[in-house]
Amino acid sequence: MAENDKNGFPGAAEQAEMAQQAAEVARRTQAIFTGFMQRQADGDVPPGFDMAAVTRAFWDWNAKLMQDPQTLMKANAAYWEQMFRLFAATGQRMSGRQVDAVAAPARGDQRFRNAAWSDELVFDHLKQAYLIYAGYAQALAGEPEGLDKHTREMVKFYTRRAVEAISPSNFAHSNPEVIEKAKETGGKNLVDGFANLLQDLERGQGRLKITMTDPDAFEVGKNLATTDGAVVFENDMMQLIQYAPSTKTVHARPLLIVPPWINKFYALDLTPDKSMVKWLVDQGHTVFLISWVNPGRDLAGKGFDDYMFEGPLEAIDVIRQITGAKDVNVAGYCIGGTLVATMLAYLAARGETPVHSATLMACMTDFEEPGDLGVFVDDAQLDTLRRAVETRGYHSGEEMASVFSLMRANDLIWSHVVNNYLLAKQSLPFDMVYWFQDSTRLPPKMILWYLDTLYNKDLLKKPGAVEIGGEKLDLGKVTVPLYFMSAEEDHICPWASTYNGAQNFTCDKVFVLGGSGHNAGVVNPPSKIKYGYRTGAMDGQGAAGWIGQSTQHEGSWWPHWNTWLAGHNGDKMVAARKPGSKKFPVIEAAPGRYVTVR
Repeated sequence: MAENDKNGFPGAAEQAEMAQQAAEVARRTQAIFTGFMQRQADGDVPPGFDMAAVTRAFWDWNAKLMQDPQTLMKANAAYWEQMFRLFAATGQRMSGRQVDAVAAPARGDQRFRNAAWSDELVFDHLKQAYLIYAGYAQALAGEPEGLDKHTREMVKFYTRRAVEAISPSNFAHSNPEVIEKAKETGGKNLVDGFANLLQDLERGQGRLKITMTDPDAFEVGKNLATTDGAVVFENDMMQLIQYAPSTKTVHARPLLIVPPWINKFYALDLTPDKSMVKWLVDQGHTVFLISWVNPGRDLAGKGFDDYMFEGPLEAIDVIRQITGAKDVNVAGYCIGGTLVATMLAYLAARGETPVHSATLMACMTDFEEPGDLGVFVDDAQLDTLRRAVETRGYHSGEEMASVFSLMRANDLIWSHVVNNYLLAKQSLPFDMVYWFQDSTRLPPKMILWYLDTLYNKDLLKKPGAVEIGGEKLDLGKVTVPLYFMSAEEDHICPWASTYNGAQNFTCDKVFVLGGSGHNAGVVNPPSKIKYGYRTGAMDGQGAAGWIGQSTQHEGSWWPHWNTWLAGHNGDKMVAARKPGSKKFPVIEAAPGRYVTVR
């Protein structure tokens, strides 16, 4: 770099370099803006959350709060009492005395793990002042009396998100780690971080698409979704993969896995050491799996019923013809599990029995307590969504990813903002995060029906309230044995809600509660010896009663599930089956074409 002139100002060469850099930034910024405006003109910009609905919720909350001044005064008094205690504690620390913290981060809060947040007086005071305010704001969001439940949940959710956004850890001037890094690098980390920000805006064509993992570290079919198998059937909605055996004999009854179509199937077939599919194959199961299409405008008219008829129902028919099996075991994950439950009720209404047993993993059939996702669903917000998706012809995968990220903003947004844009750290390879960012679109007809019928009106659990294919559905008439698996920290399908949903079935059933969250809790291979799981009798008590009498086990829930599956396979083993048959020849090698469409 050129030296400064005698007055300390940049020399001519350095000024030219700086001007060139500024021109390049301006060029890239203009290109980002132009791309964003073009997407908006094409109707291809996801609307994100409904600002009008959020505004209405906070207006109603504020109006109620103003009618209850005592609640506001009590909350303010509690806030200032803590702040005065903090000022006193800070004064004592300034005089050299050791004092206990007035406010401390919650267990697992990684934002303040740097030692400076506790060791240095200024940053410790700033941290505690923020935590006190965060507690005050979130407590006040739960007040006052008389506010309807949905509005209260919206206010609490968005207050939590706002409080997370203003954390001092998110800003360069108030994060000690960023300040130290800037001293070490002469501010280069902030320059490089801004370059990372521009790159992410370019990737999102004007919409910030935060890099959460090294995008070049993985490729589906190369080091993800590599279990040996073949596509043996396909239609407009899905490809059916049959996996090659790794044992000489296999269980006679095949297993069909129905993954969610909100994300791609390979969460269940990540790297070989994490692959549920590979593990099941190694246990002697003939595994079939649905790889859903990533739909465009041409499939806008496909509904939830099409996913059932052209998904698991058609897959089961093909599997029975390929294997000669009378019936199959089925496992559904997330919305795939909800689809399986719906299919079982449909089959029960028709008196048909092609399914011998079913496993429902981290999925909901009772939506009375839907967790944070319920915040985004009401009549007004569905109307806004309807206008957006019908204009585009699909529901954007970007929008779904944004919603899921917002639900865990500290982990999935702000930690990456700090690492990428303030510290300029390189993103590490993480297969599950790569999968999470490989989002899919959804047909308008399907997503609108699903959100309104299940989330908004909670009709699936009500006998006869939902009709598909001319049949009125009743979960209570399902007779096949069921294995329910949920995750204790699941923020998408809260385990207590999945447990309540299990109560709507009167057949033989088992409920297992794994550790961790919606993805890691399900994808928990035995080799990792992580999280553990709980089992217990379902004797009519609620979720709190069940967990209180449940038994904790170490390690993965997979072996427990496999034992249960074996009990529904009988003792009969048959020669290992190669993928396909004369009637259904191999179309292409797994993972197939559908999963690669972005």
